[in-house]
Amino acid sequence: MSDYKYMSGFGSHFSSEDPRYPNALPKAQNTPQKCPYGLYAEQLSGSAFTAPRKENVRTWFYRVHPSAKHLPFQPYMFNRYLTHDWDEQIPNPNQMRWKPFDIPTGEKKNFVKGLHTICGAGDIRSRHGLAVHVYLCNESMENAAFYNSDGDFLIVPQQGVLDITTEFGKIKVSPNEICVIPQGVRYAVNVSGPTRGYILEVYDNHFQLPDLGPIGANGLANPRDFETPVAWFEDRNVNGFEMISKFQGRLYVAKQNHSPFDVVAWHGNYVPYKYNLSKFMVINSVSYDHCDPSIFTVLTCPSLRYGTAIADFVIFPPRWSVQEHTFRPPYYHRNCMSEFMGLILGKYEAKEDGFMPGGATLHSMMTPHGPDYTCFETASKAKLGPERVAEGTQAFMFESALSMAVTQWGEKTCQKLDEKYYECWQALKNNFKLTN
Repeated sequence: MSDYKYMSGFGSHFSSEDPRYPNALPKAQNTPQKCPYGLYAEQLSGSAFTAPRKENVRTWFYRVHPSAKHLPFQPYMFNRYLTHDWDEQIPNPNQMRWKPFDIPTGEKKNFVKGLHTICGAGDIRSRHGLAVHVYLCNESMENAAFYNSDGDFLIVPQQGVLDITTEFGKIKVSPNEICVIPQGVRYAVNVSGPTRGYILEVYDNHFQLPDLGPIGANGLANPRDFETPVAWFEDRNVNGFEMISKFQGRLYVAKQNHSPFDVVAWHGNYVPYKYNLSKFMVINSVSYDHCDPSIFTVLTCPSLRYGTAIADFVIFPPRWSVQEHTFRPPYYHRNCMSEFMGLILGKYEAKEDGFMPGGATLHSMMTPHGPDYTCFETASKAKLGPERVAEGTQAFMFESALSMAVTQWGEKTCQKLDEKYYECWQALKNNFKLTN
């Protein structure tokens, strides 16, 4: 039997038990005096007990050992580049572009050791804000697991497959797929070679599907296409198993003598999940003009201000372009939001040169951006007819209402910032004429 089996749905209440131990889920109650098979009942809360029912998320685990069975936490000293200090560098309003981030070759690094923060905003202690990281690793996590006390991770693989073991079960995530690991969920990441990807971390809330409004009941990322793993467990004694916690932006480690992946059964609506980006149902103009990129929103983490996000996850997938008498690439733009973009594969339509898979751009709040000279000239003269756009490409954007600061690693230490990025706009001409 394959270890990778999933249940479909978004925001659903799931129930799952390892088929090796049938009836491990208690009947008709959460905390019986004695759980089946001598298991412990443990609740994982993703919202306040008194949160409105539509926002109330939690899961009940039935596990071999309670999570509280570990030695005291100590500082974890093996990562200097995971940070929440947004004052390391003075603010930089320039357009920024990074060449592909280097994956370690000689030194062995697992997922946790390979976390590097590029930019972010807000405050972890007050649960308001976000951070953008990359992971650069070449080694699996052995006898170690990780959980984030500060927020949710939305993980976007760019190179290499992630084999993730969670308390809920196993998830395999490939490039052009994403996964979300909610706050507090424990997991280990195994890789089979050089591996790279992007992470959007949110502190305020959990990711939701965007409202569809006049689009109707169907479209964009459909709930049925999200996948949550079925229960899988191991009852394994391990001397010195490392439980790594991200707490208030810092890493800590506690030792324990057992694997945390010992959940025999569980039920609830607070779960990790994956999604294949190729299943996104694209909405686009079929008459004229370039639509705003919000039509490509996969997931959103809303703020308290209606219609404004702490973070949106937006993609630019392959699609048909048919607009008449229209400049079809993205328009020139100054935005009250911050736009961080990454490229999973292919070439981005507005900048086919310089923006490469494994790299990134940041166009900060009100920093102007748009097509480069070559894109503008080509699209302005192109014969308009139905055409496929972004074939073989997948670019994405983390967009936020917060003004993000770049870390010292992002601006200096990584040595990947393209100092000549501004040059892509310098050849744009003055085409103004007194008469048409």
